[in-house]
Order: sequence, then C-alpha cells, then structure tokens
Amino acid sequence: MNSQELIKALNNLVEEKNISPDIVFEALQLALQTAYKKNFNSKTNVKVDINRETGEIKVYSYLVVVPEYDDGSEEIDEDGNVKKIEPKINRDAQILLEDAQKIVPNIKIGETIEKEVTPKDFGRVAAGTAKQVVMQKIREAEKESIINEFADKQDELMIGMVALEDQNNYYIDLGRTRGILPKKDIIPDEKIVMGSNIKVYVTKVDNGPKGPVIKLSRRNYGFVKRLFEHEIPEVADGTIVLQMVVREPGIRSKVAVYSTNDRIDPIGSCIGEKGSRIAGILKELNGERVDIIPYSNDPAEFIKNAMTPAKDVIVSIIDEENKKALVIVNEENKKLAIGKKGSNIKLAARLTKYTLELKTMEEINKAGNSDEN
Repeated sequence: MNSQELIKALNNLVEEKNISPDIVFEALQLALQTAYKKNFNSKTNVKVDINRETGEIKVYSYLVVVPEYDDGSEEIDEDGNVKKIEPKINRDAQILLEDAQKIVPNIKIGETIEKEVTPKDFGRVAAGTAKQVVMQKIREAEKESIINEFADKQDELMIGMVALEDQNNYYIDLGRTRGILPKKDIIPDEKIVMGSNIKVYVTKVDNGPKGPVIKLSRRNYGFVKRLFEHEIPEVADGTIVLQMVVREPGIRSKVAVYSTNDRIDPIGSCIGEKGSRIAGILKELNGERVDIIPYSNDPAEFIKNAMTPAKDVIVSIIDEENKKALVIVNEENKKLAIGKKGSNIKLAARLTKYTLELKTMEEINKAGNSDEN
C-alpha cells in the first residue's frame, strides 16, 4: 500500500462508515508511534506526522528539555514500605537545558528538540499498521452503528428468524445482528423451529466487549402488552389504554383496559369480530389464556372484574389503606377463582395490588355457625 492508496483507503472508511477523519488519523498516528518503538527499539519519545493530502509519513524523535534528569523518586507508604515513583518523562527522552542550548540557544525548560528519524522501510510497517487500524475502526463503527440502531428498540416487539441454537439459548437474526433468546425465556412447552420467523420482546440492549448484546424474551409481561399494540389498532393509537398487564407465562395473563372514547367498547375491540383480534394473540402465546379485564377506579369493582373467569363474586374491602380485601365465591366457582396452580387469584392480586383472601359462602356460614355455638 503506497501513500496514495493509504489516503484513499482512509478517506473511503471515513465516507462509508461516517467516522470523523480526526478519529481515524489520530488512531493511525498512535498506532504508528507504537509500531515504530516496537520495530526499531526506540526508547525516546516519538511522534508521527501524516500528510492528509499526500499520505506521506514522517517520524520524529523528540527530547524534552529539563533542568536536571528525573530518575523518579521514592516515598514511604502507610505501612512503612518504600515505594518507587516513576519519572514523568523517560530519561532517554530528556535532555539537560545546558546541552539543549548548545543546539538551540534560546530554548527553554519544557520545550522539545525534534529530529526526523523516519526509517527507509517504514512504509511497509505503516501499510500493515494502517490495515489493522482501518479494520479496527470499521468494527468499532459498525458496532456503534448497531448500538445506535437498536438503542430505541428496548421494551419493543421485533420479528426475527431463528438462526442458531445451543444448550442454553436461541439466536435470533434481527437483520444486522443477532439477539439472544434464553431458553428459560420462552413460553413453557412451546417449540421453537429453526429457520422460522418469531416475535420477540427486547428486554435489554447493551454494549458488550465483543459487540452489541440484545437480550430477548417471550415470557416477559411486556411481550403480551406489545402483542396487543401490534394486533389492535385502538391500543396502538391510544384510544384503548392498557392500564396493567400481569402474567403467568404459559398459564394465564390478565390485561386491564379502559377506553378514552365512550363510544368504543374496550373489551369488544380487543376481542374483535368473532374473536378475530384476540385469536392472533392467543396463537402467539401458545394457548396461554388471556383475561381482558375492564379497569375501574372502584377497588371492589376492579377486584371483582379481575377474578374472571369466576362468576357471582362478592368483594369486601377489609383494609383500604393496607389494600386488603375478602373475595367471596360459591363452591361452584372456587376452582375457577383459584385457577391452575393458584394462578387466577395470584394474578388478580397482582393486577389490583390488593392482598386477597378467598372464601366460599359455605365457609363463611360454617364459621358463623361455629361462633354462635
């Protein structure tokens, strides 16, 4: 690579990757300084000058003018041990004032004396170094570009292709990079098919040492929330508001909704004609049940709604300040009220933020009779 080719390569990098030319040239200068010291065993200070028009490279060795040589110093630490303090300037890169003035009569302490030391075959070293710097800057530019592209995708729904699988993760092709879908973050019992397209929820976008790290999930409650926005236009445009979403992945989700327009039924809009809208969501959730709950400012009414699919529910607020309530159902509805593995009443409690105590009318009557006796 000759000088003109070097400049052309660097200018192409700057233009294609939208990188500041100063960053590229400064990185190359530092790399060439290190390369010179390594290849030519230099102990002095050196600097590299690159002509940005012609690509000509020159190396200069320079000495710092000092009143006396700085060989470092010593100090005693808290434990009484002697600690060596390294000099700020390498002795090999220093020159005494009296010696410097023999070369430059009016030179002052702190100034430098420079000498060009460009080796004859430095072009070969420069070419190899330039190639490494260019490749490094390309990687850094692409890494930053991907981070910028995905920075606003956190907490959003994306569609990708299942590209790879290992013992713990699936790797989802999202276009310019791959996201990581841990197997613990898929819906229980669902089968992920290699090469298929899949909807995923972005839980985290991070800048890792080897590049962008994009964590994905299908278990997160946010996945359900984004599915509603994706499938239901009124949710996407804000006409229907998802007040709260809670979830037991693979079992049941509860979504509390209300409408900002009195003429629009939030429940009916979410379900769609003949269940057309909710069907797409249920299919994506691998059969997980979804209860769409009318939100209410009245805690008792909201808790009653949240106990769906249980019917004939009576709610008594025991302690409004500490958010405790008694939920009363008949024996026929007890199983529905509790739900699979207790999921229904747990989700209702999380949705309403109340501690719920469940009792049947039979249990209350029995307790009442016991008290009378």
